[in-house]
Amino acid sequence: MSPTGKRSVRTRIFVLDEHPLVREGIINYLNLQPDLAVCGETDNIRDARNKLATCKPQLLISALRLGTGDSLEFVKALKAERPALLILVYSAFEEAIFAERALRAGADGFVMKKAPKEELLVAIREVISGNIYVSRDVAIRAFKKSLESRPEHRSSHSPSSIGIEKLSDREMHIFNLLGSGLRNSQIARSLNLSVKTIESHRENIKHKLGLNGSRELVERATKYVEETFLPPKIIAGRGKKKVVRFPAG
Repeated sequence: MSPTGKRSVRTRIFVLDEHPLVREGIINYLNLQPDLAVCGETDNIRDARNKLATCKPQLLISALRLGTGDSLEFVKALKAERPALLILVYSAFEEAIFAERALRAGADGFVMKKAPKEELLVAIREVISGNIYVSRDVAIRAFKKSLESRPEHRSSHSPSSIGIEKLSDREMHIFNLLGSGLRNSQIARSLNLSVKTIESHRENIKHKLGLNGSRELVERATKYVEETFLPPKIIAGRGKKKVVRFPAG
């Protein structure tokens, strides 16, 4: 109850995550908050569409899946259908790559699953207040990127990142998986796609980046992953090849 004796209004939240334990943990944690209430949940996009109509939440918390049942495409479609619905993406995917893409798709915020649970509450309340939420690191990186996009800084960009912005969300994910050492069959299996589809994406990536063959593609992807996600001292003094693994869904 509020100091005036009136019951406080709780923000209605819908949770979409394919993992039952993760989903239950989020729901229990949010329902303990005096200003939040979970009105619905599901583990898949198809059910989410139906349940959202019944639940009528103000905020959707969605895990990020790529491949079959692509969450970014779902966010785009949902924002077109329900522009007033707030969307917070809660993901294990690398924020440096996917936060900007999630926001471009229509999400209002992005939180890593490895973040402290208190950060989830901060993100939710920021989004409810009408703000966009990303971590401080991503905000600083975006600011630096905007500075580096000025003509006097463009020459300092890493060669491995040139043209990356041309890749679609799916192509970017496959590019990172290639750079982390996965083969076509492994990527296909993890994304629940055919090897032929992965090969088609590889061809598109090569064309967009102006690469001549598969060897150049893998070398470029590996270099990009190393330069983006490994500390400089590891890259400079590498002996054995260090691999950065990206989750597929």
